[in-house]
Amino acid sequence: MAKQATVVLNCVGPYRFYGEPVVKACIESGTSCIDISGEPQFLELMHWKYHEKAAEKGVYIIGSSGFDSIPADMGVIYTKNKMNGTLTAVESFLTINPGPEGLCIHDGTWKSAVYGFGDRSQLKKLRNESKTKPLPIVGAKLKRRWPVSYCRELNSYSIPFLGVDVSVVKRTQRYLHENLEQLPIQYAAYVTVGGITSAIKLMFAGLFFLLFVKFGIGRQLLVKFPWLFSFGNFSKQGPTQKQIDTASFTMTFFGQGYSQGFTPEKNKPNIRICTQVKGPEAGYVATPIAMVQAAMTLLNDASDLPKVGGVFTPGAAFSRTKLIDRLHKRGIEFSVISSSEV
Repeated sequence: MAKQATVVLNCVGPYRFYGEPVVKACIESGTSCIDISGEPQFLELMHWKYHEKAAEKGVYIIGSSGFDSIPADMGVIYTKNKMNGTLTAVESFLTINPGPEGLCIHDGTWKSAVYGFGDRSQLKKLRNESKTKPLPIVGAKLKRRWPVSYCRELNSYSIPFLGVDVSVVKRTQRYLHENLEQLPIQYAAYVTVGGITSAIKLMFAGLFFLLFVKFGIGRQLLVKFPWLFSFGNFSKQGPTQKQIDTASFTMTFFGQGYSQGFTPEKNKPNIRICTQVKGPEAGYVATPIAMVQAAMTLLNDASDLPKVGGVFTPGAAFSRTKLIDRLHKRGIEFSVISSSEV
C-alpha cells in the first residue's frame, strides 16, 4: 500500500500495537504518512526512532492529526498569530457538548488510554533517554490550576485534560523555537465538567481508573468491560448516528503576553486574548475532517512545509500553511472572542 500511495492515512489503533510497521513501510517506500494517534508514547517514540530516516527520504510523518491534537496545536498557533504583541502563555478549556442523545465513544479510544496510562513509566524512561533540554520560560510563569478549579469566564468547573494535547503542543513549541527561532509558549490544557458534583464524580472515576491500570488484571477488566468502568461513556458499539449528529465541541483559549516594546523579563503580562475553535462531534466528524485536510495541505502547500522531511507534530508541519483556512471552510471554525490590554 505504501509503495502505491503518495500519502497514507493511518486510522488503525491502538497505535502502540499497530502503528510502527506503517511508519516503517512508508519511510522505506518514500511515502508520507498521517495518523490520528492520541498516544504520547507512540508519537514521541516514532520521532525518536524515525525522524532522521524520514528526513533522509524526504517524507513527512505527521502524528496526532485528528481531534487529538489539531484543534489544540493549531489553536495555540492561531492565538499567537492574532495577538498584537508577544504571546507567552495559553490555557485551553475543552467543552464537549453531547446533545440530547448523550455521549458515547468507541472502546478503541478507551483501550489506547488503558494501555497508555498502564505503561507511563516507559514514557518517562523514553523522555529521560532523549535528553531534551527544558524550553526557556518567557515572561511570567504559567501557574498550574488545582485538580478541580473554577473557570469564571466559562462559568464551569474544570479538571486537567489527560489527553495528548500538552505533549503535542510542547513538541511543536520546541520545534518552532529550535528551528524557526520563535519564543516558546507555555501551555496547559483543561476540560470543563459543569458543576462541582460532576467534577467530584469525575475525579473519583479518574482515581479509580488510574488505580486499575497499574495492574495486569485491572487492565484486563477495564478492556473487557468498558461500558461498566466508564459509567456508560465508552462501549464496544460506539455512538449511534443520532449521538454523532447532535454532538459538538468547543475549545476556548485564554492567552496572555506583552505588548510591543514591553519587556517580558520583569513585568507582568499586560495583554490578554481569548480565542475559540468550534467544531462538530469530535471523534467521528471533526477527526476525519482534520485528517483529510491535513493530507490535502501536505499535497497542496508543499512550499510552506518544513524544507526537509521528518517526524512532525501538526503545528510543526503546518504552522505556515493554509490548514486553518481549509478547516474553517469545512466546519472547524477558528475565531477571536476578545483581545484587550490589561
